[in-house]
Amino acid sequence: MRELFAFSDQAVETVKTNYIREYSDILKSDDRLIGIKGGRGVGKTTLMLQYLKTSAIRKNAIYVTLDDLYFTDNKLTGFADDFVRNGGRFLFMDEVHHYNNWSQEVKLIYDRHPDLKMVFTGSSIFQLGKSRGDLSRRAVMYDLPGLSLREFINIEAKMNLAKITLDQLLKKHKEIAVKISSQIKPVEKFNAYNQYGYFPFFLENKKTYTIKLSQIINQVIESDLSYVAGLTHVNIDKLKQLLYIIATNVPFTPNVSKLSERLGSGRNTLKAFFYYLHQAQMIQLLYSDKKGMTLLTKPENIYLFHPNHMYAMTHDVPNTGTLRETFFLNQMSTVGKVNYSPAGDFVINGKQIFEVGGKGKTYTQIRNIPDSYLALDGIEIGYKNEIPLWLFGFLY
Repeated sequence: MRELFAFSDQAVETVKTNYIREYSDILKSDDRLIGIKGGRGVGKTTLMLQYLKTSAIRKNAIYVTLDDLYFTDNKLTGFADDFVRNGGRFLFMDEVHHYNNWSQEVKLIYDRHPDLKMVFTGSSIFQLGKSRGDLSRRAVMYDLPGLSLREFINIEAKMNLAKITLDQLLKKHKEIAVKISSQIKPVEKFNAYNQYGYFPFFLENKKTYTIKLSQIINQVIESDLSYVAGLTHVNIDKLKQLLYIIATNVPFTPNVSKLSERLGSGRNTLKAFFYYLHQAQMIQLLYSDKKGMTLLTKPENIYLFHPNHMYAMTHDVPNTGTLRETFFLNQMSTVGKVNYSPAGDFVINGKQIFEVGGKGKTYTQIRNIPDSYLALDGIEIGYKNEIPLWLFGFLY
C-alpha cells in the first residue's frame, strides 16, 4: 500500500492547476458516492487530481487507478478496509471499468464504511444499471464532456467568458455576440477549436494533437470496447473498418443491408456496432424524434463525434458543411436533445428547427416553419433568426 500512496502523492503534486474546469464543483457535494463518466482524454483524471491538490481533504485522501498491477493480486475491498483503518476518508478511483466486479465491491465498501466518501471514473461505455453490483440507488452519476468552444477560448486567451442558456442564445444572440466579438475574433477561435480544441491535452503539444487523438481512438476500440462490451478480435477489426467507412463518408446515411454484406455481419450486429461506437463517443447517431434510441434502432444519419475526430480519422481536409453540422450537433447535444429533422438539419428538444450553413445560406428550406433558425458559419454577429454558429459553443 505504501507504493500506492507514493503514486497518489506524485500524481497530485505534478498535476497543473492553471485552469480548473467548472465541473470540479460536482466533487464538492456531500454525496458519499460520485461517479464520473466520459470518453478517453476529456479530463476525468485531471479533474480529480486538481480537486485533491486544491482542497483540504488531501491528507485523508488517496488516488488510485484500478488498472494498476496492485489490483491484479489484491482486492479493492481489502484495500479500502486497510485505508479506512489507517484514517482514510476519501477514496478516488480511476478507470474502474478495468477492474472485474468493480461495482459489486464498491457497493460492499459503501455499505461497510459509512464515513468513507468515494469518487470513481469510468468509460463512457459502461452502463451503471447493468453492473453486477447495482449502484443506481447509491451513486450520483455525472457525464464529463470534452471542452466546449467557450472553455477552449478561456484557456487559450486566459479569459473568463460565461456560458449562456439556449433561451438566451435565441433571444439575445446579437447583444451577446457583440460583447464577445469586441474582445476576441470568435471565427478564428472557432476554426482553431475544430482542429485541436475538444480535448484538454492540446495544452501539451498542438503539433502532435491529431496523432495523440488517433492513438486514443485505437485505445478505445481495442481496449475499452473490447473489455466493457466483451467484443472478440474479429468484431474489433470490423468495428475499425466500419468507423473508417463512416469517417470517409460523413454525414453518413446508413444502408444496413449493404453494410452488413460488406462487413460480413448480420443486421442486428451492425446496429449494435453503431450503438457501441456511439457510447464510446466515436460517432454521433442522429435519430428521428419519432424513434427512440435503442440498441437495434437504425439511425437516420451518422456523424463523427466531434470535428477533431474528422481531422484525426482521415487524411483529407474535412468537408466544410459536414464540419459545421458536426460542431453544432456535438455542442448542442451536451445541453439538449437533438434529433433528425426532415425540414431542416436538426430539431432541438422537439421544438426549434435549425439549418446549419455558411454565411450565404438562405431561409428557403425553412421559410414557412415556425420557430426555425439559421446557424451560420463565417459571421461574427447575427440578425433576427440568423445566429453565428460559433455562439453555440458557449452553451456549456
